[in-house]
Amino acid sequence: MQSSAWRKTVISALAVMTLFGGAASAFADGKGKGHDKGPKGHSHDKKKSDRNTSNEIVIRLQFKDEEEMKWALVPIMRLASKGVFTGYEDGTFKPHQTVSRIEALTAAVRMMGLRSQAESEEEMRTELHFKDADKIVRQYPWAVGYVAVAVENGLFAETEDKVHPDKPADRLWSTILLVKALGLEEEAKAKHNASLPFRDAKDIPAGAVGYVAVAIEKGLITGYQDGTFKPNRPVTRAELAALLDRTDNQLPDKNDDRTVTGVVKASSPGVLVVTRSDNTDVVVPISANAFIFRGGAKVDASALRAGDKVFVLTYNGEAVFVEVTQPASQSNAFTDAGVLNSVTLNAEGRLSTISLTKNTDSGTLAVIYNVANNVQIVGDASLLTPGRNVEVSGTDSTVTKIVIKP
Repeated sequence: MQSSAWRKTVISALAVMTLFGGAASAFADGKGKGHDKGPKGHSHDKKKSDRNTSNEIVIRLQFKDEEEMKWALVPIMRLASKGVFTGYEDGTFKPHQTVSRIEALTAAVRMMGLRSQAESEEEMRTELHFKDADKIVRQYPWAVGYVAVAVENGLFAETEDKVHPDKPADRLWSTILLVKALGLEEEAKAKHNASLPFRDAKDIPAGAVGYVAVAIEKGLITGYQDGTFKPNRPVTRAELAALLDRTDNQLPDKNDDRTVTGVVKASSPGVLVVTRSDNTDVVVPISANAFIFRGGAKVDASALRAGDKVFVLTYNGEAVFVEVTQPASQSNAFTDAGVLNSVTLNAEGRLSTISLTKNTDSGTLAVIYNVANNVQIVGDASLLTPGRNVEVSGTDSTVTKIVIKP
C-alpha cells in the first residue's frame, strides 16, 4: 500500500521508545571479547533479570553484510529481533563464519526462553563439573549460567565430560542439540533403527541415527543436493540461524508478550494497527529501524497493506520485526467507524480526506482516509461535522461510502 493512500497518527500518550544501545552484542568473537556478557547485560524479554543492571542488550536490525545472507535473511532477522542470535559490534553478522559449540549452546538456551534463568546470579555461581570447567570460567565467564541451564535441560549427554567450547559445532552435533531442545530425546531413541536417505549415512554414529531421523521428520534439517548429509561439516552462522528458526517455530507457545499476530487494519511509516484473532485492535509504533518482510523481499512500512496477515515482534513497545505471512488480496474492502474529527476539501471543493477518532485497547487513535471523488454520502451531508458518529467503507483504504449516524 502506498503511504499516500492514507495516513494516521496516534493522539494518545503512547510510550514510543527507541532501541537502547551501550551493551555488547552477542557472539562477537570466540574468546568472550565483545560478547553479550551475562554480568553486564540483562534479558529484554518479559522475564526480568535477577540482577540490577544499567545496560540493555543491543538488538541489531541492520547489518553491513546483509547482502551476503540473502537466503537466510528472514530467520537471521527474526532471531536477532528476539535477542537469540545477534551480530557483532562492528555492525556485521558474518553469515559464513563457523559457529563454536559455546555459541550454539547459548543460542539454543535463549531460543528455549531461558535467557533470564541462564543469566541469573544463582546459575552464574554454578560449579560446573566438566573437565574443562576452568576454561569456561576463565575464557567464557558470561556462559557459565548458560552451560548450567543446558545441563539442567538435558542438552548434554550423560557421558559428556567436556563442553569443548571452542570446537566447531558440526551438523550432527547441532542436529542432536536442537532435537533435545525440543524435548524429543525419547522419540529420537525410539527411531534408532531408522533408515536414513543419505549416501553417507554410514558416517552417522548408530546412537545418533534417531536424532537425525526426528530432525528430518520435523523439517529441522535436510541433506545436500548430492544426496549426502555431511555430519561432520561445521555449521555457519547463517545455517545455525536457519536451524534455530525452524526449531523455534516448533517450540510450545511461551506466551511471549512481545509477539503480535493478526491482520493489518491500518498502517503508516510510524504506526501499525493489527486486529488480533479475538477481534481486538492493538496499536504498535514501528521502530525506525524495523525489519519488514513482504512478498519475498525486505520492504519499508509503506508496503504494508490493510488485510495483510502479519507476525510482529516488539521491543520496548515498538515493532522491530514484521513478517507478512499472507498478503492481502489486490482489492481489499474495509469498513470502519468512529467520531468525525475533520475533513479536507480539494481544489474543486470535493471531499479529499476524512479523519476519524476512535478508541482502541491501546489508546485513542486518529485515522485519516482518502476519499474517492464519487463518494456516496448516506444521510444529511450538512451534518458531516466534527463530533458526529460516522461509518466509512471503501476499497484499498479509499473511502467510497460515508454513513452519517443519527
